[in-house]
Amino acid sequence: MARITLSCLPASWYCSVSLLSLGCAPRQRLLLLLLFITSALLLGVYQRQLWGTQRRSGSRVNKYLSIAESMETTDIHNPALNYGIVVDCGSSGSRVFVYYWPPHNGNPHTLLDIRQMRDHDRKPVVKKIKPGISTLANTPTQASDYLHPLLSFAAAHVPKTKHKETPLYILCTAGMRLLPDSQQAAILEDLVTDVPLEFDFLFSRSHAEVISGKQEGVYAWIGINFVLGRFDHADEEDATVEVTTGAQNQQPISRRRTVGIMDMGGASLQIAYEVPSAITFSSPQEEEAGKSVLADFNLGCDVEHTQHVYRVYVTTFLGFGGNMARQRYEDQLVNNTLAKNRLLTTQTGMSEDKPYLDPCLPVGLSDTVTRDNRTLFLRGQGDWTRCQEAVRPFLGLHNGTMSPGGVYQAPINFSNSEFYGFSEFFYCMEDVLRMGGQYNSERYSQAATDYCSTKWSTLKQRLDNQLFSQQADISRLKYQCFKSAWMFEVLHSGFRFPSDYPSLKTAQLVYDKEVQWTLGAILFKTRFLPLRDLQQETLRQNHPSWLRSSFVYNHHLFSLCILVVVLAILLYILRLRRIHQREQRQAEALNLLWAEEGEALLP
Repeated sequence: MARITLSCLPASWYCSVSLLSLGCAPRQRLLLLLLFITSALLLGVYQRQLWGTQRRSGSRVNKYLSIAESMETTDIHNPALNYGIVVDCGSSGSRVFVYYWPPHNGNPHTLLDIRQMRDHDRKPVVKKIKPGISTLANTPTQASDYLHPLLSFAAAHVPKTKHKETPLYILCTAGMRLLPDSQQAAILEDLVTDVPLEFDFLFSRSHAEVISGKQEGVYAWIGINFVLGRFDHADEEDATVEVTTGAQNQQPISRRRTVGIMDMGGASLQIAYEVPSAITFSSPQEEEAGKSVLADFNLGCDVEHTQHVYRVYVTTFLGFGGNMARQRYEDQLVNNTLAKNRLLTTQTGMSEDKPYLDPCLPVGLSDTVTRDNRTLFLRGQGDWTRCQEAVRPFLGLHNGTMSPGGVYQAPINFSNSEFYGFSEFFYCMEDVLRMGGQYNSERYSQAATDYCSTKWSTLKQRLDNQLFSQQADISRLKYQCFKSAWMFEVLHSGFRFPSDYPSLKTAQLVYDKEVQWTLGAILFKTRFLPLRDLQQETLRQNHPSWLRSSFVYNHHLFSLCILVVVLAILLYILRLRRIHQREQRQAEALNLLWAEEGEALLP
């Protein structure tokens, strides 16, 4: 029979334990049993901690699984899913986006898991029409008819049984902002009046509005950070920031670091980023300017919780997009060259034989600029350093900030921040330089310098040989030198990013999908909906979750105490039994002695 020697026990406890029986005294058996039970409980606690660690490490995996699931066809037969619709009424056209989300998980500190709906072909449920709704300025009663194709498209994808509880938001941007208030109001009034007559969505007067550029920027910032998971609770390996929310008697909280975004289009430039620390203004004028570009909001469902209170700096610079910057540059070239010609009686740029040498065009490229029936002939010089110097004045630097009006810029902690650059930031790095992604100023400067100094004939040959990206065309080749210098100056001279800043990524997609500001809009608009699920959860359950978990923990503790008491009683009974047996043996021995003595006394 196999035996195990417990050499770890005290010397007085040495005994052999059989796999079928314990070769020990009764008290030792019970003590060994108690030791085994205690070891098992300690092992259970350790495993529980280990599982908790594995859950934390698996949260990142679950996030990627969630991303993969969001690329699958939406299960419209799942009755638990909720839906939402956002119509983006832009300047050139309008688009409808359909979103969905499962029930809230019951944690008041987490947001709704909103995803873009996908059809049976796994394509996003999106539809666009042209022209923009602002073209109805003189015929506002046609606004609801104009949106009818978009709303019918959305209604066909959202299950009919969900229409009454599906919120619809109609949000108008740049085109409508240019109209007088009276024309804006007339278009919105037609939508509020007629849309509910044909569609059964959850739609009210507050669901149709013209949003400001500031709101649009905030929604874009929310959408990007939501997709990147920056509103989730921080894991140990995540970068965090200390946030001062501004609430009275509120200590700074530590949470996951959000990302800032920069988006340079053709006409404008936009930047948005969180300002985690309290801002001190140097003057009342600066404070007033700061309020116009700072947005404070709570993404949480409970205004008393500050876990999702954010302070975001967001502003738009009109005329600072890549194409508009080039147009302003060319306007000045024409005006300055003609003025200089009149002053010096020269003919620079007036003919192909005497072109103006433009440092911002590739070497050998001939181009023309026409303004007011006056044509200026250009020839590329391909000098990227001189091009930087030429474009820098167009930033309109004023007291260290961009734009002649001196737009206030909130401080950026460059040692603990992260930014994403979209549109022209990505195109400048990727289309011809093929280095999109992580930004490195030294590598970028060298690549841009080499490109500008390359002969135009060589660049065209490379394009014909498909050595550039598929998006690259002749226009990109012509103006890449200028736009790369403009992007560099905006980043380092305008926004004052250090040349060794390590945390800027340029991108076109986030997790292989385009993120629209409409996602941020519906996240913000539906932020109070989890309260409904939380209230229903409270009504269904008599005890909060923490009380139930506490009860389970106390139940195990109580059972352990009972076990210890029972073992103590058993040990005490065994001790009494041994004492009684010892006294009995002594009495028997004494009786035997008396009997022997009595026999000896007998004759």
